[in-house]
Amino acid sequence: MAETKQPHLNGAYYGPSVPPPSKTYHRPGRGGSCNPFSCLMSCLCTCICQILITILVIVGIAVFVLWLIFRPNTVKFYATDATLTEFNLNNNNNMLNYNLALNFTVRNPNRRIGVYYDRIEARAYYQGERFAAVELPRFYQRRKSTNSLSAEFRGQHIVSLGNRERSNYDGDRSSGVYDIEVRLYMRIRMRFGVVRSPRVKPNVECDLRIPLSANGTVVGGFEFRRCDFDWR
Repeated sequence: MAETKQPHLNGAYYGPSVPPPSKTYHRPGRGGSCNPFSCLMSCLCTCICQILITILVIVGIAVFVLWLIFRPNTVKFYATDATLTEFNLNNNNNMLNYNLALNFTVRNPNRRIGVYYDRIEARAYYQGERFAAVELPRFYQRRKSTNSLSAEFRGQHIVSLGNRERSNYDGDRSSGVYDIEVRLYMRIRMRFGVVRSPRVKPNVECDLRIPLSANGTVVGGFEFRRCDFDWR
C-alpha cells in the first residue's frame, strides 16, 4: 500500500492496523485423527457384516436353486383302516377304557427327494382331550414310494368332559360311531442326493369317524380318509 502524506501529521499514515491472525486450537482425539484401536474395530465390524450378508445371499441362492431343481411336494398321509373294539367312559370316575388299532399309508411323491422319519409320535384325542400316545418305528422312505404304518392304542385314561362333550359322547355311543382325532408329531429330514436337510417338525392331523366293533360285528364301515399335513 502506498504511503499517504498528511500535512498536519509528522509521519506517514499507512491506513488502519491489520488485526493479528486468529489462533486455532486442536484438541487431541477429535477431528481428523483416529484412534488406531477404534479404527481397527470399525473396520472389523464392517468386514464381518459384509461377509455375513454375502453368506446369507449365497445360501438363499443355493436354497432357491435346489428348490427349482427338486421342487419338493408334500408327503401324503392316509388313514386306511381302523378297528375300535372298546370305547367305554365310566361316568363315576371319568375313566375311559379304549382299544383302537389304526393303519396308515404314507406316500412320497417326490422323484429326487427321500425322507428320514427320525421320530413319529401318534396321539389320540376325543372331544379335544388326549387319552393315548404311542411311539411309531423310525424309517427311511425312498423316492416315489409308499410305506405303511400301524398304531395301537390300548388301556385306560381319565378324561375330563364338560356337559356338552359328555352329550356328544352319549350321541356317539347311541350311533356306535365315534369322532376320534389322531395326530402324528414328527421330526423328519429330507435327502437331496447326498445332501440332508436340517430336521423339521411337521404335524399330521386325521379327523376320523370310527365305528365300534362288538363281538366281531361292525356298525357301519370305516371311511378311507386323507390326513392334513401341516408344516410348523
